[in-house]
Amino acid sequence: MPNMQPRRFKTISEFHQFRGLPKPEHPLISVINLENVTQVPGAEMSMVKDFYSVALKRNFNARMKYGQHDYDFDDGIMFFMAPGQVLKIETDPNAALNQSGWMLLFHPDFLWNTPLAKSIKRYEYFDYSVKEALFLSEKEENIIGAIMQNIQQEYHSNIDKFSQDIIVAQIDVLLTYSERFYQRQFITRKIANHQILDRLEAILTAYFSSEALAQKGLPTVAYIAETLNVSPNYLSGLLKILTGQSTQQHIHDKLIEKAKEKLSTTNLSVSEIAYELGFEHPQSFSKLFKTKTHFSPLEFRQSFN
Repeated sequence: MPNMQPRRFKTISEFHQFRGLPKPEHPLISVINLENVTQVPGAEMSMVKDFYSVALKRNFNARMKYGQHDYDFDDGIMFFMAPGQVLKIETDPNAALNQSGWMLLFHPDFLWNTPLAKSIKRYEYFDYSVKEALFLSEKEENIIGAIMQNIQQEYHSNIDKFSQDIIVAQIDVLLTYSERFYQRQFITRKIANHQILDRLEAILTAYFSSEALAQKGLPTVAYIAETLNVSPNYLSGLLKILTGQSTQQHIHDKLIEKAKEKLSTTNLSVSEIAYELGFEHPQSFSKLFKTKTHFSPLEFRQSFN
């Protein structure tokens, strides 16, 4: 069997060499105009980079796989990769190379001792982008392209004591715009997003109606996200936009709904209900129930008598 071990690129220079590009002018950052890339990977390969990658691609003649999702690039698509993430590429070696767009590569060391070194962690799409790419409008593409060109211009200028601060500031602007566009995508892709919400409700209903609740306890956010085939961060961001609540709050709401049903239609004790709902300690169940409803379980039951 062929070796499917991902190819690791430890430096930006290694990646440039692999893609047939000149040596980068700075070892820790590079801006690539994809029209200048003449070499593509073989028919199939996986790769891991030890640096950040932000790309805007169009007409790539390839399929790229993140997690369980495949993407093509007929339209402008943007994706983000943090160091250590795996990317799988499948190309047609006989297809003509007609790609366009930009790729920004920067090593974490380039951000050292800058505010962005810490704040980059808040851009959650470096996690959930492996499950959901960013689809751009023409206007949005132009904005991103202009920022990439600004970075490239500074990158090609003579390096001085201001160069790093100016480039890092431009990267921060790029990432902030990307966050804005992701928020727009949550809203504009309503049909697909509401389908996820409907599936979430179905998954929770099935779980709370099965033996899994008593045997395994409450479903975790990670379990729900994996079942929906999205990342936990993406799911949380989507639900916040659509409903104002986190995934955990949706789980708790379903729990309270089930608890109210048992309290009002059965003679089970509060402790028995707590155990059936997956709680090891009835006190934890009672505390959560009162936090959510402002009634203790017994007070809620008595209101039906």
